[in-house]
Amino acid sequence: MTNKTIIKNVRPWGEAATDITISGDRIAAIGAAGPHAGAAVIDGAGAILLPGLIEAHTHLDKTLFGMKWNVNDVGYTLIDKITNEREMKSKLGLDPARQSARQVAISVARGTTHIRSHVDIDTVHGLKGVEGVMATREKYKDFIDIEIVAFPQSGMMIRPGTVELMDEALAMGAEVVGGLDPSSMDKDPKGHLDTIFGLAAKHGKPLDIHLHEPGELGLFTMGMIVERTKAQGLNGKVTISHAFCLGHNDYLVVGRMLEDLARNDIAVMTTGPSGWPCPPLIRTLDAGITVCSGSDGIRDCWHPWGSGDMLERVMYLGERNYLSRDRDIRRVYDVVTLGGAKVMNIADYGLAAGNIADLMLVDGEALAEAVASCRPRRLVMKRGRVVSEDGAHPFEVA
Repeated sequence: MTNKTIIKNVRPWGEAATDITISGDRIAAIGAAGPHAGAAVIDGAGAILLPGLIEAHTHLDKTLFGMKWNVNDVGYTLIDKITNEREMKSKLGLDPARQSARQVAISVARGTTHIRSHVDIDTVHGLKGVEGVMATREKYKDFIDIEIVAFPQSGMMIRPGTVELMDEALAMGAEVVGGLDPSSMDKDPKGHLDTIFGLAAKHGKPLDIHLHEPGELGLFTMGMIVERTKAQGLNGKVTISHAFCLGHNDYLVVGRMLEDLARNDIAVMTTGPSGWPCPPLIRTLDAGITVCSGSDGIRDCWHPWGSGDMLERVMYLGERNYLSRDRDIRRVYDVVTLGGAKVMNIADYGLAAGNIADLMLVDGEALAEAVASCRPRRLVMKRGRVVSEDGAHPFEVA
């Protein structure tokens, strides 16, 4: 008996119809399939064949999906939202294992095959979030791959004991060292960056740093990140998330920073937010910088927005960056697939023989039309195994 699947009549990237042959967890061939005795055969019905989506920035531990509606009356500042969330977790009885599993079920049904999740670590809740997401990761490992960022959401230098918890989370198996606004949150950019880069060196792990700091302050902090990346030889192992400062209105200064990021192979994550300056997507890509994207927080104590659908995120990125040409929308789709794969060091990702069979089928005349319509995924495949059909959740969570 052979472990082979043939999906007939699919259109890779929305192009001409053909077949795809999958052997085990890999794409064996894309092209008209010959005799297929013993193979499972699936009718693709002319749907578009795409690489599975990569959610490269979210917060699985604190979504409120499936819980009683939480009336939001929080202030507008970042610290208002952080403080409220830290307090509300206990009041609401938020269980990180249950809640992360609920978001994962939605993500899988919508074509996501990998997630990088920033997980809160603070002196009030300790490592509960990390433990909960690790439980979800293990339980649903056949449906999705989850990577954990140890994330000091409430600050690090201003909350003694947080550094020790970060160290413990990384020793437990969190794959990435997180950081948060070294200047505006911790008021100690040197101390903050020395600490997280020190943790990265100690544990041999990459970094993903939230940088909401705008304008000149953010560019100052970003410059310090570039300096440390270069000094420690961490090219290709540092991501700056949000990077609002790259939306600064000084074109030449931003251009020089983009050159520095590209020279040191520092990646950027952007969600394409509507209310903040953000990295100019095409300019950033044209500079040679790896860009990935994510949903960020979904239905949480910060706001009620978000669906967990990374195909919808392509639309948000396109709208935020005034993109309308089909070829530009294809570049945005690469951000939420190949860009995420590079940032998360996922080898052999894409649509070619030998690549991992992390795939999805979606109806539409062209990729751009599929993005604009955002229909339920006809089929989602993880490592060559069908994990969702017609938008159905792959498992139920109590």
